[in-house]
Amino acid sequence: MAGAASALFLLDIKGRVLIWRDYRGDVSSAQAERFFTKFIEKESDQLSQDPVVYDNGVSYMFIQHNNIYLMIASRQNCNAASLVLFLHRVVDVFKYYFEVLEEESLRDNFVVVYELLDEIMDFGFPQFTEAKILSEFIKTDAYRMEATQRPPMAVTNAVSWRSEGIRYKKNEVFLDVVESVNILVNSNGQIIRSDVVGALKMRTYLSGMPECKLGLNDRVLLEAQGRTTKGKAIDLDDIKFHQCVRLSRFENDRTISFIPPDGAFDMMTYRLSTQVKPLIWVEAQVEKHSRSRIEFTVKARSQYKERSTATSVEIDLPVPADATNPNVRTSMGSAAYAPERDALVWKIKSFPGNKEYMLRAEFSLPSIVAEDAVPERKAPIRLKFEIPYFTVSGIQVRYLKIIEKSGYQSLPWVRYITMAGEYELRLI
Repeated sequence: MAGAASALFLLDIKGRVLIWRDYRGDVSSAQAERFFTKFIEKESDQLSQDPVVYDNGVSYMFIQHNNIYLMIASRQNCNAASLVLFLHRVVDVFKYYFEVLEEESLRDNFVVVYELLDEIMDFGFPQFTEAKILSEFIKTDAYRMEATQRPPMAVTNAVSWRSEGIRYKKNEVFLDVVESVNILVNSNGQIIRSDVVGALKMRTYLSGMPECKLGLNDRVLLEAQGRTTKGKAIDLDDIKFHQCVRLSRFENDRTISFIPPDGAFDMMTYRLSTQVKPLIWVEAQVEKHSRSRIEFTVKARSQYKERSTATSVEIDLPVPADATNPNVRTSMGSAAYAPERDALVWKIKSFPGNKEYMLRAEFSLPSIVAEDAVPERKAPIRLKFEIPYFTVSGIQVRYLKIIEKSGYQSLPWVRYITMAGEYELRLI
């Protein structure tokens, strides 16, 4: 990383220094006051909301969490984005230790905070931000620490995210391929925005230091291997990996190989910006009768294959704020009026593919509205659902190999889930 941090400051909401750690000796505690003065000036400018302030040869990178500011000062030409990411990782470490990160928890645990600041950064360069590894040799109760305690191998090892000596009776890997569908449809029924955000979530319970290899139906990889890709391969965009994945290997031959952390982690995230057909389509008709009664006719239609079934389907239908006396009939599921949300919530436990269900609802409108009154802004119809054993992108895990020098047999489990992300239809 080009350039290094000079110091890390933890400030209260008024800009006073709670704790600071000097790493290079080229700034003083007075930098915090200069930063906060510049920050207040910057805050008044609505057009300038970036997390970097520059003043008199010093760059300040900062984030806010609850009632504290975390700020890094640097006199060098540093990589601001990586230092802002580092600050977010510092927040995660503190939350792991203190549950809640705020001014009171810092004051109560300043000894541990200084110990952590010494380990996570060395001479201005970020080091270890894996809370699990740090917790092995920095204990919150200092009296429990042994005098001859050795640092865990992960600190002196290239694999900083996994300790040696992990043992399980049953070696298992659970891989969930989770895709969130984001769709926005306008009042004319046209799709304005659609994309798919996917994540490969892993839970590993493996002994030793296993080497994992993961194969996907990635078009680039299959074409490089000379395999046919007709209808089976996909193009992955905006891929982001966990730090355990060997990026150089992926760039060379698209092989995903890694030594996984112990427990749960997001191995990979990706995005597909292709046009997505709405999985559940909703049509709504609204009739107002003499300004005192309103009637809804809603059709929900599943647009995926019959072998798939959506579960926990929830359709939020916006209703006027003064609606009362609901009279609701549904062909499937149940519907309940939620006045605190100004919505009628239609719940369907199981929604098979190529099915259509209907809801009719009638409400009284006691409020008297003037003829020339401005119509109230209407909220969109929102959907929530999950479709197990199904992915929109068609991503497939071709193989998941686990190799460990002891030669044990492991059980990999793979599951596919599609769920609604920001799924909104502005039809009413």
